[in-house]
Formats: sequence, structure tokens, C-alpha cells
Amino acid sequence: MAEAAIQVQVCHALPERSFLRSLRVPAGTTIEQAVALSGLLQDVPGLDLAINMVGIYGKKKPLDTVLREHDRVEVYRPLQADPKEARRRRAGNKPAKA
Repeated sequence: MAEAAIQVQVCHALPERSFLRSLRVPAGTTIEQAVALSGLLQDVPGLDLAINMVGIYGKKKPLDTVLREHDRVEVYRPLQADPKEARRRRAGNKPAKA
């Protein structure tokens, strides 16, 4: 009996372009394996899964998470600025309310 296969996507967004690849992988494939099979690591030199967070549909997940049918693996870029600090700076530039 042949091993079941599932359909997944791997995506990564860069400022200048995006990467999106649909794959058919064996059931039991992990996030890390799917990213490797997608070719993302070759297409985006310098991408390091030890540094970049990964997730499925916007929820952070560890690399050893087993994928399910139609999961979309997302490889996130590091934040350029702390969102809380950016909000404080914006709030500090507004004039005080009377």
C-alpha cells in the first residue's frame, strides 16, 4: 500500500518579492522537511530556520510540527522594530489633548 500524500503550501514574503510553492508531501512530513522540499532555502540564500520563526496560518509552531492536509507553512522575517516601541514613538509625537 502506498503511503498517503497531503497537499501543503510553503510561503515567505520579502520586501521585494514573495515565495509561494504548493507541494505534495508524504503524510507525517514536518514543517522543517516541507521547507527543505520546497526549495525555499536555496531560493532565499541566508534564510536560517534557527533564527526565522515559522508558523501555520499565522500561528507560530516548532519546526518538528507534523503537517496536515492544506496547511500553509509561513516562514516569517525578523521584526525590523519592536511594535510596542514604535507605538510609543508615534504616541509621543502627538500633541496633548486639552
